[in-house]
Amino acid sequence: MANTSLGLLPKERIFWHLYTYPTRAEADAAKGPRGTVVESLGKVWLFTIDVEGWRSSSGERVDVIGPLPVVADLKYSAQYMEAIFTPGMTAPAHRHAGPEAWYTLTGETCLETSEGYMVGRAGGPAVIVRGGLPMHLTAIGKETRRSLVLILHDSTQPPTTPASDWAPVGLCQK
Repeated sequence: MANTSLGLLPKERIFWHLYTYPTRAEADAAKGPRGTVVESLGKVWLFTIDVEGWRSSSGERVDVIGPLPVVADLKYSAQYMEAIFTPGMTAPAHRHAGPEAWYTLTGETCLETSEGYMVGRAGGPAVIVRGGLPMHLTAIGKETRRSLVLILHDSTQPPTTPASDWAPVGLCQK
């Protein structure tokens, strides 16, 4: 949906703030220096990467996700995506040059990493994965998974690379 260069982030703990607005013009008017406006899944969203206490001057606050595991003194870019997976659908093994987080609106997804697995569900806590960790996604359950995804990556690196040196062991199939 969008790619945004953020530069150096504040030295405090960093979060992903999600707000909705009735119109794109209202979202654009509320956007700050680390904000990005997108239209996705039937809504107008303002996504902002900032400190925990950041607040938009308007709009409906949907969630605050974090803290995100970032490295001080690194310049970051944000890649925002809309992910729609039907049950059983998978993504190939991959890794990111920074943390990935997703906010699930419907359905559920199992994420297997080299350290174990976690499940993201609509209404549940957001999933956050640190950068560099190999991962494999599988949509589980009976409902289509619809999520908003953030890859907050080192600006000098591609956001995503294949993880050809790792294979899942099937933790999400159990």
